[in-house]
Amino acid sequence: MKTIAITLGDPNGISPEITIKALNFLDLPKDKVILIASKNILDFYKEHLDLALEKNYDIVEIPYKKEFVTPGKETEEAGEFAFKALVKACELAVNKKIDAIVTAPVSKNAMKMAGHNYSGQTEIIEQYIAQSHQSAEMLFVCGSFSVLLLTRHTALKYVPEKIKKDFIIEKIEKVNTSLQLQMGIPSPKFAICALNPHAGEAGMFGDEEIKEIIPAVDKLRQEGINIEGPFPADALFAKCAEGACNYDCYIAMYHDQGLIPVKLLERNNCVNTTIGLDILRTSPAHGTAFDIAGKNIAHAGSMINAIELALK
Repeated sequence: MKTIAITLGDPNGISPEITIKALNFLDLPKDKVILIASKNILDFYKEHLDLALEKNYDIVEIPYKKEFVTPGKETEEAGEFAFKALVKACELAVNKKIDAIVTAPVSKNAMKMAGHNYSGQTEIIEQYIAQSHQSAEMLFVCGSFSVLLLTRHTALKYVPEKIKKDFIIEKIEKVNTSLQLQMGIPSPKFAICALNPHAGEAGMFGDEEIKEIIPAVDKLRQEGINIEGPFPADALFAKCAEGACNYDCYIAMYHDQGLIPVKLLERNNCVNTTIGLDILRTSPAHGTAFDIAGKNIAHAGSMINAIELALK
């Protein structure tokens, strides 16, 4: 079994709650988990929610005052803590002290308040871990299917200009290799979503399919990659809702195109993974849920799955 580092995420969201619940549920060997946290945060949730770790896992301490824990609020202090915890996990990975990283959810806005302007944890991990030839990709691994986001946190108006033949080919080549080496799928089967309604309707509703997506698919097939499409996304994911997920990985053009079906169909079973680097990172496929923070009602299913996937 691998050794993993788990970051505690934003102290004011549900991250500490789901981390504690997941570790208690899994009951992992103590020497396989390094928790990057603050004892003050853990003590707060023990005192206020009667929620405590049942094992004394090794803790890499990131200093944090107990009075700074204010469930439901985005704060500069919480953003700074979350950022430092993630950077420490990257440091452990670079120094080969761990085999995988599991990150609890963070608030991008809170980190921005602390002066760290990143579009997500994926981008932070990429900056601190990626070799010169590497780039991080965001793959959502669910119970019955996986979804790769071709573009991640990109404003919708900028997505079409990013959807280019070479860009598509590079991304799918990378995820094909990762599915083979990290997920143990010898010959992954891909379905690629169209960008435009009805896959462009022969150019009536946009020509990205004709000019960029179809040529990319043809080239990937020539390389021996098993890929079909582009398909209209609504029809493609509707088949998943009917239980007919016939592909190992679905390629979504943009964030909501891929994550709406993920969160509708597999919300508590899906794991956000960062692939394409020397180390795998996993995370729950949801956010900080400030609206229910501090109420001890958060579901830990996605965090449990994130930890289990990191350990495989």
